[in-house]
Amino acid sequence: MINYIKNKVKELEQEIIKRRRDLHRHPEAGWTEFRTSALAQKKMKELGYTLTTGEKAVSKKEMMGVPTAEELKKHQERAIAQGADPETVKAMEGGLTGFWADMKFSEDGPRLAFRFDMDSNDVTESKDPGHRPVKEGFASVNDGAMHACGHDAHVSIGLAAAQIIAGMKDKLKGSVRFIFQPAEEGLRGAGPMVAAGAVDGVDYIVGMHVGFQAAHKGELICGADGFLASTKWDVRFKGLAAHAGAYPQEGKNALLAACAAAVNLHAISRHSEGATRINVGKLTAGEGRNVIPSEALIVMETRGITSELNDYMVSESGRIIKAAAEMYGCEYSIEVTGGTKSGKSSREMIKLVAEAAGEIPYYTDITELKDFGAGEDYAHMMSAVQEQGGIGTYIQTGIDRTAGHHNNKFDFDETGLAPAAELAAITALKILGK
Repeated sequence: MINYIKNKVKELEQEIIKRRRDLHRHPEAGWTEFRTSALAQKKMKELGYTLTTGEKAVSKKEMMGVPTAEELKKHQERAIAQGADPETVKAMEGGLTGFWADMKFSEDGPRLAFRFDMDSNDVTESKDPGHRPVKEGFASVNDGAMHACGHDAHVSIGLAAAQIIAGMKDKLKGSVRFIFQPAEEGLRGAGPMVAAGAVDGVDYIVGMHVGFQAAHKGELICGADGFLASTKWDVRFKGLAAHAGAYPQEGKNALLAACAAAVNLHAISRHSEGATRINVGKLTAGEGRNVIPSEALIVMETRGITSELNDYMVSESGRIIKAAAEMYGCEYSIEVTGGTKSGKSSREMIKLVAEAAGEIPYYTDITELKDFGAGEDYAHMMSAVQEQGGIGTYIQTGIDRTAGHHNNKFDFDETGLAPAAELAAITALKILGK
């Protein structure tokens, strides 16, 4: 079967690149991946997978940071104009773009899941004539959206792996699940899918990312520790406007409340049990020079090397925000716009991936484990699988990049895509092979 996989990968290589370029040209940010999801659903149905979609795949009450109904409608219309099936798009109303696809090989045997994220970044792609996507005609045509993190590659890899695995179903036992996840950026998509049952009954789970710490062709990192748990908040302060010259005593200054909160949030004590982070990334307030500001907004996040440490940062943040509001006689509200658990790859799963990679000549520099040191909401899925007795890992597959992730000139050597699909297929064979 290894030879079958290798031959199939060669056969699919150009198709993988073509699909990646099509997705790169039509990026869609979190909860608006209508075209991307519709195309992936169509392909998975053609391959014989059974799909779970809509509210059965994404828990509506758990969704965070969802665009307005008006914005979502515009994105749906754009997706249809760019080639998505109208009925499939309509079924995803409200931003329900996530889905999973199952194939059962036998009644007995384990369930293996792969997770691939679909969303783009809120980045305007470079229009520099020397930027390869511009030069070769696959730069983003959607204003303010760009695949600057490689999720276009992830969807392409996932669909290719699904095709290879479907072609060897007679040689496999158990079942495989492909999870196509929206809204990874901002850490918003995994939780609602887990709540809907995306990893129920999963014994093994694999997440994959191109590049990141595997920054060069031929590199592979088979597992990651140190996923930071995180919580994203939008905090709104409500005060009372007043004439700043004639009647300042009648006002309640929301700007000062927000400033007091921002300064003191960064003064939260570090913790002896591990690393923590906090950042106020945006503060907006006020209306005019001679008006006591009545409204303010803080956009912030906390992080911790464990979920417990992040909980500590969240608790302290809430205490400080409440005190700052009370100090200036203001009201406040907190909207949770994203978040994820911490996580660690399972050592047994790392070994399986390393063994699979040994079959692939592309991978010349294989590292078993690295500390990730950032947030990725795949950690939420992996932790959920581990909590129910399963194992999982997070793979970083090496590519040569033209710029760093989230940069408006991000692009990469596409010869690394086919080996990643091959790695997924061989990993599946090692776990599910009869």
